[in-house]
Amino acid sequence: QVQLVESGGGLVQAGASLRLSCAASGRTFSFYDMGWFRQVPGKEREFVAALGRSFGSPNYADSVKGRFTISRDNAKNTVYLQMDSLKPGDTAVYYCATHLENSDYRSTNAWVYWGQGTQVTVSS
Repeated sequence: QVQLVESGGGLVQAGASLRLSCAASGRTFSFYDMGWFRQVPGKEREFVAALGRSFGSPNYADSVKGRFTISRDNAKNTVYLQMDSLKPGDTAVYYCATHLENSDYRSTNAWVYWGQGTQVTVSS
């Protein structure tokens, strides 16, 4: 069992930046694949970014490529999502996930453990 706790969400204006954090339990964090997803009411949870041993390099959704950066600090058991040039369309609850079960990493079904989410609201 792995527990994930997200933080760092908030209300910002368009063009601003936020950094989300996701702290994970477990002694083998450095081996974990980690992902970020987001969800707005009435829509499916969508893939944002991922990194880990299953990936040669960090992978991003086209909608955030060039604006968001996923990174990790293994000493702190934490993965980050740096979000720059935020747009109102980025408004969502952001979730982190870990333990990738199959190669369909853009699907929520591929990930085993999830955090509780953190709200990001971008005003115009």
